[in-house]
Amino acid sequence: MPSAPSADFSRAKLHVVTGKGGTGKTTVAASLALALASQGQDVLLCEVEGRQGIARLFDVEPLPYEERRIAVGLEAGDEHPGTLYGLHIDPESALLEYLSMYYKLGRAGRALDRFGVIEFATTLAPGVRDVLLTGKVYEAAKEGRRGRASRQYDAVVLDAPPTGRIVQFLGVNSELAGLARMGPIKSQADSVMKLFRSRRTAIHLVTVLEEMPVQETADGIAQLREAGLPVGGVVVNLARPRDLDDADLAAARDGTIDPAAVAADLKAAGLPSGRTLVTGLLTEAHDHAVRRAVEDEQREIVSGLGVPTFELPRLAGGADLGALYEFATLLKEQGLA
Repeated sequence: MPSAPSADFSRAKLHVVTGKGGTGKTTVAASLALALASQGQDVLLCEVEGRQGIARLFDVEPLPYEERRIAVGLEAGDEHPGTLYGLHIDPESALLEYLSMYYKLGRAGRALDRFGVIEFATTLAPGVRDVLLTGKVYEAAKEGRRGRASRQYDAVVLDAPPTGRIVQFLGVNSELAGLARMGPIKSQADSVMKLFRSRRTAIHLVTVLEEMPVQETADGIAQLREAGLPVGGVVVNLARPRDLDDADLAAARDGTIDPAAVAADLKAAGLPSGRTLVTGLLTEAHDHAVRRAVEDEQREIVSGLGVPTFELPRLAGGADLGALYEFATLLKEQGLA
């Protein structure tokens, strides 16, 4: 269970969730958003990688470039649950909205899109995609929103790019602000970075208890701190259950469990107790014990990173909607939401 220092994220309005590919960051982002909605908050869950992961998790139609209601939080006592909205942010639509909002290029912007200029700019121009994506996230999270998407949210959760790219992704507006001396581009870039570097933002990292993801998490924390970006917590995902005590794990790992005793226990329970089955069970127990030893070693490393840690279990059935609500409850109980 969590062993790192506790933290209060109640001041954070923007929760950024990142992690090495394959660690389940989209599942964690969705679960965190549900946990926040279960506290009576209206929450926006955003994605920027074009994978429609949110739609698949919540079993809804692919999300457009428009905020859509996708779920409600769990009821907790007398507290009325909040509503969870989803938003799929694509850079082409974000650029058209940006041109309309800041340069009043409504029809002209759409004409540029027809001629392929929008796709050219967002595909080839270095950093343009990230500027547009982070800009839209900023618009969703800021107070006093204006424009067609004017709903006010208590919290915004961003399913962000992987850990190896998160500092570049969030810091791109800092570089832009240095290039632009004045005007709306300069003002927007400064505002975005002010939000991202403030206590109103918390950047959470997702890992599994394996060497490479844990090392990337440690590197990511160091890079975020160096860039002046606020580190939130580390969510350890896909943790194996603790069904065996230390003595039994050691016996399974060392191969000292008596096969005859296992066979006798199976027979007493009315189960098959043949040699092949017993050998297979002992092999599974050995592999589980070895895997648990690796996880315990990596858990110690995570605990030493100096940030709050939270843990979600590995579920045999995978991450369906029911699992998201279960994870949301666990994150809420552990204090992430």
